[in-house]
Amino acid sequence: MTTLTKLQPAPVIDETARLLTEHYVFPETAEQLAGLLRRRLAEGAYDVDGAEELARLVTADLQSVNGDRHLRLKHHADPVSPQQGAATLDAMRRDFDTSLGGAPRVELLDGGVAVLELAPMLFPLEWAAEPLGAALTLASRAQALIVDLRSNRGGDPDTVAFVCSYLLDERTHLNTMYWRDGERSEQSWSLPHVPGARFGGSKPLYVLTSGSTFSAAEELAYDLQQLGRAVVVGERTRGGAHPCQGFTVHPHLETTVPVGRAVNPVSGTNWEGTGVQPDIPCAAADSLDHADTQALARLGG
Repeated sequence: MTTLTKLQPAPVIDETARLLTEHYVFPETAEQLAGLLRRRLAEGAYDVDGAEELARLVTADLQSVNGDRHLRLKHHADPVSPQQGAATLDAMRRDFDTSLGGAPRVELLDGGVAVLELAPMLFPLEWAAEPLGAALTLASRAQALIVDLRSNRGGDPDTVAFVCSYLLDERTHLNTMYWRDGERSEQSWSLPHVPGARFGGSKPLYVLTSGSTFSAAEELAYDLQQLGRAVVVGERTRGGAHPCQGFTVHPHLETTVPVGRAVNPVSGTNWEGTGVQPDIPCAAADSLDHADTQALARLGG
């Protein structure tokens, strides 16, 4: 019988603290968190047998100062590549291949109302442009559209802009990202041209959210809401507005560190910590029925 080597938390904590100090979008908070992790390590708080338990404990501590849900020590059951971001990318690719490229449902309801579900993620645009473009083109002929983000846990800001481009008529400033690296700001705009047909900027549009809707999916809902383009129906979202990078710190552990923050051109702020507040609050399970009823009323059906 093989004897398992006991997990050594110190190298994991030291590397996580270093990554925070070097990359986290809020440098002062990074110093505070790095100190907290080292203190907890010295106290023996991380003397556990398994990587999964260490991930749980460290994540709780990472989120204890400012509640940033993108700050995590993620456990992966299968060994992950030491290459930066590889752990996240591998998991995303498996999800992409089993979800029709992130658009698992396009359905026409009675009265000309279409439902487009985007889940479980807004995948990297180089993968997702073809399936999302096809799904959005198919839905473009509907009289009203319901975009279901209830099971979407985030993804690529470029994919957010791509989806928005089908739901607007003109090129529009959607969001600005501030990046710690170089202290630079980068604007996100909808595209002047899209492959296929647009649903456009005038027909009724609803976005469904849940307490699980997170990150880039929240940006999609928030951008459309702030522009006055969509009515958000459902539950307040999880509240994560910081794009992050993943770093492998152990064969089964990945530290995710937010490296930027979103600044909406309309509100001047974002949904970090607050979530996206629905225009029509209701249980997520009831949101499709509510949106459908609203859409039919708007259409005079």
